Amino acid sequence: MILSFFDQFAIPQVLGIPLMLIAIIMPPLLILNPSNRLVHNRLSTLQLWFSKTFTKQLMLPINTPGHKWASTLLAITLLLLSLNLLGLLPYTFTPTTQLSMNMALAVPMWLSTILIGMRNQPTMSLGHLLPEGTPTLLIPILIIIETISLFIRPLALGVRLTANLTAGHLLIQLISTAVFILMPSMTLTASVTFIILLLLTGLEIAVAMIQAYVFVLLLSLYL
Repeated sequence: MILSFFDQFAIPQVLGIPLMLIAIIMPPLLILNPSNRLVHNRLSTLQLWFSKTFTKQLMLPINTPGHKWASTLLAITLLLLSLNLLGLLPYTFTPTTQLSMNMALAVPMWLSTILIGMRNQPTMSLGHLLPEGTPTLLIPILIIIETISLFIRPLALGVRLTANLTAGHLLIQLISTAVFILMPSMTLTASVTFIILLLLTGLEIAVAMIQAYVFVLLLSLYL
């Protein structure tokens, strides 16, 4: 069987049953494990510190009524972060390389921010479609442009996450394949390429964390 570079993004199946749900559920189970300990250990203390620091940073531009979104945004961050990082391990599947999953996260969250804005502050929400001081002749055009940009937001969220992770995985596979092929005949070139592969892997770890943060940060700004 001849495999292509894009076969790594195919959803794994067992007996014809997609394993997408298992791939999504397993990472949160590794993080959100309940404990009956009265005294926190180092791992739980580190988790609490990270949650508090991240939530405080994320809620800075949001007023007090919007702080009720903190747990939801933190849960999405931990989900994306764990899926992105675990997807870098060998012989694993990364669900966040699927545009369908990313859109399933982006569209409901974006729609909820729009509906909450229309319910709580309808005048200000509609006012964003028309900047103040716009010339009369440009009013219809600007309303159309702002409406299109509003509906493009969830698409941009999903495509950004998918494209960045897909490109990183493809680069890692291309360079690792080059190292494997060059090792028997061109050892020095293969060694240099392997060093580049290690640096790229470190970069992809950073990209995995940054993309999870950017996804949630943009949702908070939309809110």
